[in-house]
Amino acid sequence: MQIEADGGSRGNPGPAGYGAVVRDVVTGKVLAERSAGLGTATNNVAEYSGLIAGLQAAIELGATAVEARLDSKLVVEQMSGRWRVKHPQLQPLASEAAALARRLGAVRYEWIPRARNAHADRLANEAMDAQAGRPTRRVAVPATWTGATGHPTRLLLLRHGQTELSAQRRYSGRGDPELTAVGERQASAAAARLSTMGDVRAVVCSPLRRARRTAEVVAGALGTELTIHDGLIEADFGAWEGLTFAQARERDPDLHARWLADTAVAPPGGESMDVVHHRVRRVRDELLAASGGATLVLVSHVTPIKSLLRMALDVGPSLLHRLHLDVASLSIAEFYPDGPASVRLVNDTSYLGTP
Repeated sequence: MQIEADGGSRGNPGPAGYGAVVRDVVTGKVLAERSAGLGTATNNVAEYSGLIAGLQAAIELGATAVEARLDSKLVVEQMSGRWRVKHPQLQPLASEAAALARRLGAVRYEWIPRARNAHADRLANEAMDAQAGRPTRRVAVPATWTGATGHPTRLLLLRHGQTELSAQRRYSGRGDPELTAVGERQASAAAARLSTMGDVRAVVCSPLRRARRTAEVVAGALGTELTIHDGLIEADFGAWEGLTFAQARERDPDLHARWLADTAVAPPGGESMDVVHHRVRRVRDELLAASGGATLVLVSHVTPIKSLLRMALDVGPSLLHRLHLDVASLSIAEFYPDGPASVRLVNDTSYLGTP
């Protein structure tokens, strides 16, 4: 998302107000507006207040990455860490803005000329006019664009770190390999990323060691309780466990082809994708009932995570074979209490760097 924020003071210090706009970064559509009068304040206090209001609105809308545009070079340079915040009035405001930015995870600050900040400038001036008792004209903007109501349950879906089998691209279901050294580093990198994404109520993970170890690192970094849930275990690949795709196809060519084409078909001695999907749906329903409106980290495996993304997108089983999820990748799905859902992120590995 994109934030445009502005603040002004008629006298500096004098009657002050701020305005903030949140837009879809791709379409430019306005998603939220915020403005208010501040009584008597300086221009810089108003500028910071506009940024804080914009960041808060972006959090309410579920943003995980934001581009913040302001025509205050001071605020941009200070929030980017290039200038120190020396004024005692600005220090608590800068700290509040920084805390909100950490909840969002990724915020980039950009200075823009005042002419390109006209919308936020108008809101700030309307707020100052309203504060002075002058009439203003405002158009209400809905808080969301999905039609959903209520506060969603946000699921941060993390695939476990690398194992020897995942590095070799072998079917890895109920086998229980440990993380490699690379996988341990990936778990730490994912934990650092998740620690910037706001309040997490709990970390819930599969009982398998690769997921459990990844979850332990995450829960330790977040200072959050860890719960093991058997329903988040990977699919059972039966006789194909430990085989490559080519080896499984060579072993059971007809069955393998049918398995790829029909989610009701199971590997020899294994579990069908339909069975996994129904199992994961029960887990989702249980978590939504117990933790409605909270943010949860779910550390699991390819098939359960794909199933949750499939539910959020409300699409058919073809997604299972068309969506790629890397080890230690992060995806985000949100489920609203009145039924709608949305996918915010898929297969993000930007925080991993080079193994």
